[in-house]
Amino acid sequence: MATKQNNTKPPSLQVEPATPPPESSPLRKIIVVASIAAGINFGWALQLSLLTPYVQLLGTPHFWASFIWLCGPVSGLMVQPIVGFYSDRCTSRFGRRRPFIAAGALAVAVAVFLIGYSADLGHMMGDSLEKKTRPRSIGVFVFGFWILDVANNMLQGPCRALLADLAAGDSRKTRTANGFFSFFMAVGNVLGYAAGADGKLYKSFSFTKTKACNEYCANLKSCFFISIALLIFVTVIAVIYVKEKPLESQKGGNEGDDSVDEGAGSLPCFGQLLGAFRELKRPMWILLLVTCLNWVAWFPFLMFDTDWMAKEVYGGTVGEGKAYNKGVHAGSLGLMLNSVVLGVVSLGVEVLARVVGGVKRLWGIVNILLAACLAATVLVTKLAEQSRKFAPGSHDPLPPSAGVSAAALSLFAVLGIPLAITYSIPFALASIFSNKSGAGQGLSLAVLNLAIVIPQMFVSVVNGPWDALFGGGNLPAFVAGAVAAAASGILSMILLPSPPPDFKPSAIGGMH
Repeated sequence: MATKQNNTKPPSLQVEPATPPPESSPLRKIIVVASIAAGINFGWALQLSLLTPYVQLLGTPHFWASFIWLCGPVSGLMVQPIVGFYSDRCTSRFGRRRPFIAAGALAVAVAVFLIGYSADLGHMMGDSLEKKTRPRSIGVFVFGFWILDVANNMLQGPCRALLADLAAGDSRKTRTANGFFSFFMAVGNVLGYAAGADGKLYKSFSFTKTKACNEYCANLKSCFFISIALLIFVTVIAVIYVKEKPLESQKGGNEGDDSVDEGAGSLPCFGQLLGAFRELKRPMWILLLVTCLNWVAWFPFLMFDTDWMAKEVYGGTVGEGKAYNKGVHAGSLGLMLNSVVLGVVSLGVEVLARVVGGVKRLWGIVNILLAACLAATVLVTKLAEQSRKFAPGSHDPLPPSAGVSAAALSLFAVLGIPLAITYSIPFALASIFSNKSGAGQGLSLAVLNLAIVIPQMFVSVVNGPWDALFGGGNLPAFVAGAVAAAASGILSMILLPSPPPDFKPSAIGGMH
């Protein structure tokens, strides 16, 4: 018989097993599944470092480039709840999670092909190489980009859920699983940014350079080929080595399924999310507000970090000369440094929290640091403009001075500190606050995800017009992000409740 609490609380996005959970799996299986994060984040790093410059190379104006990044938050908003809901209820003989993981990896491969060959396919369909804008190539790129973001969300959610299944309620193994997932995220980032920083990688794949695809485009293809090979490799090993019991076997039949699946045809996962908002307590609402402002600050930089390096620091112009491409590769190097710092700091979040007097104070401090770094992009840009030099008879600027380059790369590296906190503390706080109110962890993280993707959608829509209002470039959005980061830091220290003394930030791994 259902309890009173079950009648008043919104159901979790997870299926409650009718039998006691099985024993936790060996650590080696957890590591194998967690390694999928390296393949996912290799491709994610390439998106952040190379795709904004590439879509502008196809002729998309800077004004419209940010709209393409709507793909990520929209797909996250729609796909994560749906995939999470139905992977919980999947009755395939291969298990609940593995079919979604395999399908996600296959979809990533298709998307990568479309993105890498968008210039060639557009040319085959009639794009003129003499014109700056290639509409058919842009169309293929955008279609592939949407598939890629949908596939990444389809892949990442079930992968995290499978790690939780393998831990089987063991808190120590849950922390360990999330720790390994975060570690492999950092590994994937470092590999992806290192590949993006190597401007000569295409020489190892000579077939990638074509009439419609220049050196930068060919290098992007080469990076994606390596990315998909890594993802397929780790995914195949994981789905073959780690077995799952079908859902019916775990539950002993379909008893009780009617109540679980009621309304499945109308996507009940979204109804559950809406119902959860009616149950939120004040601490969770404050957490959502701080997280929302935090991502308003982060997303402009994540969209245009390498573009800023190429345009404002190196003084390059898309499709003209070599300065822009050199700046993109330098930005990829900066993102690799960022990932190294991210990985190191992620291992010491608990220590840092004790040093500064608590997690909410730590989050506030690093958000102030984020604001300072975003504001400092203005100073670095001005220094780069004042010291810019040109070779005799050339309109292509020389690389910036060593001091300017060091300052720009230092900003990338220092930003790894607040990024490590962004990838850990909000998710752990959501778990703590929801547990105190009686909500399920899957439901609480789905609610928190809305505070991440909705700001990203907002920034994607307003970023282009906002930058254009102040004459173009990336600095207006960065300055607005600095203001949002400062507000997030102040609210975190003043309004956010402190978690219990035994709270461990590392219990929830990084997420994007």
